[in-house]
Amino acid sequence: MSLDFFHRPASVAVVGASDDPEKIGGRPLRYMREFGYGGLVVPVNPKREQVQGMATVARLEDSPVVPDVALIGVPGEAAVRAVATAADMGVKGCVVMSSGFGETGRTEGAALQAELLGHARRTGMRIVGPNSQGLASFHSGAVLGFSTLFTEEPPADGPVGIISQSGALASVPYGILRRRGIGVRYAHGTGNDADVSASELAVTAIDDPELKLLMLYLENVGDPEWLVQLGERSRANGVPVVALVGGRSQRGSRAAASHTGALATERRVLDAFFERVGIWQVQSVRELVSASELYLQDWAPTGSSLAVVSNSGAVCVLAADAAEDAGLPLASLAPSTVSRLVEELPAFAATTNPVDVTAALLTDSSIFGRVLPVLGADPSVDACLLGIPVAGRGYDVDQFARDAATFAASGTPLVCAIPQPNVAAPFVALGLPVFEEEASALAALGQYLAHLRRMSRADTLPRPVTGARPSVTPGALNESESLAGLAELGIPVVPHELVSSAAQVGDAFTRLGVPSVVVKGCSSDATHKSELGLVRLRRTSPSSASSAAAEIAASAALHGLELDGFLVAPMVSGLHEALIGAHLDPVFGPVMVIGAGGVHVEAVPDTQVLLAPCTVEEVHEAIARLRLAPLLAGVRGEEASDVDAWAKAVVRASEALADPTSPVAGFDANPVMLLADGVVAVDAVVLRR
Repeated sequence: MSLDFFHRPASVAVVGASDDPEKIGGRPLRYMREFGYGGLVVPVNPKREQVQGMATVARLEDSPVVPDVALIGVPGEAAVRAVATAADMGVKGCVVMSSGFGETGRTEGAALQAELLGHARRTGMRIVGPNSQGLASFHSGAVLGFSTLFTEEPPADGPVGIISQSGALASVPYGILRRRGIGVRYAHGTGNDADVSASELAVTAIDDPELKLLMLYLENVGDPEWLVQLGERSRANGVPVVALVGGRSQRGSRAAASHTGALATERRVLDAFFERVGIWQVQSVRELVSASELYLQDWAPTGSSLAVVSNSGAVCVLAADAAEDAGLPLASLAPSTVSRLVEELPAFAATTNPVDVTAALLTDSSIFGRVLPVLGADPSVDACLLGIPVAGRGYDVDQFARDAATFAASGTPLVCAIPQPNVAAPFVALGLPVFEEEASALAALGQYLAHLRRMSRADTLPRPVTGARPSVTPGALNESESLAGLAELGIPVVPHELVSSAAQVGDAFTRLGVPSVVVKGCSSDATHKSELGLVRLRRTSPSSASSAAAEIAASAALHGLELDGFLVAPMVSGLHEALIGAHLDPVFGPVMVIGAGGVHVEAVPDTQVLLAPCTVEEVHEAIARLRLAPLLAGVRGEEASDVDAWAKAVVRASEALADPTSPVAGFDANPVMLLADGVVAVDAVVLRR
């Protein structure tokens, strides 16, 4: 069932309606009256015949109509009874503003929340909350909430939606956007997300044809399928989604748990998930709103190469530095572009990129209007920064703004760095993205361009695997079984033999026919064998291999370990040691980990996380982000490692793990030896469900 009735209800009952327009039960009545709600409002108050000039009913069931939405503002048990009545009446949905439920962390609060949900599920009625600040849909006037900020910053309908688990994190971005003159269409604070989640509500909102940007704040991912669908609808509708997730740190996770009854998901898995579905994740409220004006433009950029023009050489220098930080390469201008700039600028101006028009701007107000189109026509230029650190009296600032707006309307993204409010004002009035300095301008531009690329790329990637898998305790296999398991997953493994006694180790050495072997004690009870003395390296004869097995048997006995036998394998030296690992994330399902391997993998981690299944292209990009990456091509005459073989092994394993019938719950192949031709895993732990 669509949740659009929350946004455009034909009728609303307010349970706990107050005559005081500043109380929680009074503000929704005031807001709906002031902000133009045209539907029927039914105030419910057993003690008053009227509230705020509107006739009341004593009980919800006395409503003259079955309301689309019941807004619940009474506490505890009374809220539960109101929800039960609404369900019996056939109400479509309730917004429960009352607190004291699951967010308290107390047993009685959780029990009340469960009872409330039970009543709703009897009839299929949907619930937002409890502990919700409410839903505000300014296009319809259905302001079903009590946020103070709607009185401090008067609303205006616009192209931005804000959907947040936290009431404060719906209000704060709303206030920032309104102070910047940006209209907000939705400002929802969903609360505990006991039934309707912020993500599910966002899936409904993003189909609104008037929406151009959706902001999302989460403390509980919940069912990731809603976020997958949100990403799909975001890309289909061309509406970017920018998300801020609280509880990423260990302390933040504890705070989130006490706030909404939610626990955080491991940060890097969340990063990989958002990248896969085309949603941009930020780390602060400032980043959540910083690029808003860019998203609202009708640009269709295809690259990220930047041109800079300013009347200050210092700004040109700083912009070049900031561009590198933001991942925006400076465009190499075509000779024809440089020639045209020479024609348009004074002889003392800089005509390379960045372009310094110098103080000539004071006497020639048309310079920007001539230079920007020249830069925009260069095929290597994808976006521009206009920096005006100083202007004012004597400058035709209005013409600068008009010329900049004309250029931006031609289709090339333009950001402006203008610290003086009076100089910035005409640019802002014309809808241009204006920042106080070049670093913040280019950070926002970098986010915007990278986000659009992410959305485009997400359509080419496998859909994330969602849906719960059977919850069973995984069991570790011994190394021989684990190597066999890796081979089944498509990862090449070292040749090996498993023998039952130390006496048989020498014969295994002879059969392998190699100069030296490694001998390991094989036990499913020991995953870190070296620390327990269960590994002996570089044994060069049958007798030394048998002696190694005897030493291992003694170490196992010392630690109380029962061995399944002895594993004998050739010593393999790789160009580099790598890691391929995987586990089943409780929220996002199968996850791959790749990186530098060896004994120091935990002490000095150099890894990347990918969702399964993944593509060869994704794996190559992840490998390129490793600190190990520069060494893989070979340095100082070394051979290059076969990175493609590594990537293909990761992809094969990810495809196998993504199969919901796979018995593998996780594995750790470390080290995987990177060779000049191929890869081979020489040690492994596999967990089976």
